[in-house]
Amino acid sequence: SFANSFYPTLTEDVMHVRAVTFGSDTPNPYTTESYFNISGTSYGSMSSNAIFALSRGAKLAGAWHNTGEGGFSHYHEKGGADTVFQIGTANYGVRGENGALDYDKLTQLASKEQIVMFEIKLSQGAKPGKGGILPGNKVTSEIAKTRGIPEGQDSISPNRREDVGNGDELAELIARVKQATGKPVGIKFVLGRPQDLDEIFKSFKKHNVYPSFITLDGADGGTGAAPAALMDHVGMLLDRSLPALMHALEAHGLREQIPVCASGKLITPADIAWALAEGAVAVNSARGPMFALGCIQALQCDKNTCPTGITTHNKRLMRGLNPKVKSQRVANYITNTKKQVGYIAHATGAACARSIAKDRVIRKSHTS
Repeated sequence: SFANSFYPTLTEDVMHVRAVTFGSDTPNPYTTESYFNISGTSYGSMSSNAIFALSRGAKLAGAWHNTGEGGFSHYHEKGGADTVFQIGTANYGVRGENGALDYDKLTQLASKEQIVMFEIKLSQGAKPGKGGILPGNKVTSEIAKTRGIPEGQDSISPNRREDVGNGDELAELIARVKQATGKPVGIKFVLGRPQDLDEIFKSFKKHNVYPSFITLDGADGGTGAAPAALMDHVGMLLDRSLPALMHALEAHGLREQIPVCASGKLITPADIAWALAEGAVAVNSARGPMFALGCIQALQCDKNTCPTGITTHNKRLMRGLNPKVKSQRVANYITNTKKQVGYIAHATGAACARSIAKDRVIRKSHTS
């Protein structure tokens, strides 16, 4: 909950949300007011109708949409939202014949105006320390082409990047991707121990290479297709890891240089306002927009039998997800959630959501 002010912000004093610029050191920085966006949702894991509805919903709401590790598909492009391309451990969508990162493909992809940033995924909350598995019965010809993999075969991504084994190699990768794309390049991870941050921050300083942002996922990230042992017992929850990350950035003098985006089960206005008050400049959510699509948590994500048409490529089941209707619901969810965050901000005396003071947080209400 939050401490209200004796002098809440008057309606006439309410400001537009303060804009944030990512990648000011790149030829094509990205400036946006959006602070609530759609997190990684992979084409292949999710149906074409779902991807189209999410992208179109994000565009309608003025938010960005992260591709997840499944590559940039025709359905992302058709939806039209500002898109963050995630470079997963298997380099789907930008992989060479041997599976290594193909920098020529990265450059070609970066020429698309719709793709505004790139995100190198080190780990994610639902399965920290384990790669994704897309069963062969979900690898259609279109998905195979988008990802750059054989049709009809299980698609198994490595549990980590083979080209990143320490902070120096991570800094080198960030520099190379920035050079190839000319656009902001961030990293995504789940925090295991706060002291682990010291090594990568020292490497960033040593090489004078910094990510354009850090996306911090919580260990309580969700999917219906991940080992329960990892979801339940590995990694730090966001209510501990976000303050730890902000403290580490402050200690290394990087708080202003590296913006933080928070992810991991943040779907309510109070959760989002808390993350912004802690110092995140944006919150990314997949769960909330998926609920808006109609997800009923049937936990059939890996079976190609999702009854709502979200995580299946069965055309009969997909018909139940009308992208035109569902994209508007996604947009409504994002827009109305942000309106409620604004109410909290103004009650605390802040002029916009990104200006909520940390000392206005009484206690963290996010308990999942």
